[in-house]
Amino acid sequence: MREHVTGFLGFIRERGVAGLAIGFIFGGAAQNLVKALMEDLINPLLAYFGGVQTIADFSIGAFRVGDFISVLINFLILCLVVYMIFKILRLESLDKPKA
Repeated sequence: MREHVTGFLGFIRERGVAGLAIGFIFGGAAQNLVKALMEDLINPLLAYFGGVQTIADFSIGAFRVGDFISVLINFLILCLVVYMIFKILRLESLDKPKA
């Protein structure tokens, strides 16, 4: 049993799985942050200045381009937030395989 645990921990260290796990955790937390940013700040600003309630409601004919733009903005903000978290906390070293 001890050799399995040692082998598993070695795998985690060698493959950078800890960095991947931390990325998933921060990604989930950042996703909630981005969702709140879009729903509580960006969408009300669009409703104030534009003619739609949310960016997702914007459409050109039958095409709901606003929904795609909303998902794209969420993705880009999420990537930026996760990148900044990794840079600020200096977590890049966890993602590199140990030699």
